[in-house]
Formats: sequence, C-alpha cells, structure tokens
Amino acid sequence: MRVTLKLYATLADHLPAEAAGTNALPLDVPEGTTVDAMIERFNLPRKLCHLVLIDGTFVPPGERAGRALAAGETLAIWPPIAGG
Repeated sequence: MRVTLKLYATLADHLPAEAAGTNALPLDVPEGTTVDAMIERFNLPRKLCHLVLIDGTFVPPGERAGRALAAGETLAIWPPIAGG
C-alpha cells in the first residue's frame, strides 16, 4: 500500500536525497505497517520523535506500536522545537 512519510527540522536528514525540498517521501509499505515500524525503518531517534501526526491527528507515544497505517495516509514527524 502507498503512504507518505514527512519528516521535519533535523529529522529530515534521515530522508533520501529525492525527498530534499519537500520533506515528503511516498512509500510502498506492507499492510499492517505501524508508526513504530516506520520510525525503526528510517533509524529515527525515538527521543526526537516528539510530535507524530497521521493526517493531522496526534498519535501519542503509547499508541505508536499498535497504530497501523492505512493506504493513502500521511505520517508526519517533528522533533522537539524550542523557540521564543
């Protein structure tokens, strides 16, 4: 099935070159692929996966291992960001 992965700020460095400029990578993944599986696949540091959204809906850390992606969904991940 086809999903889109978007990584922001410093996490974007984990995307391949073809995603440069858009921070988005369309992917074919097996049915049942979870948020945690995507984090592992791209070797994202878990402590930096602060804000995780699927189609704009927050996925809390305790639900990421069991939340499977569905065809057409977009998984977006941001690290903690400080500002002022």
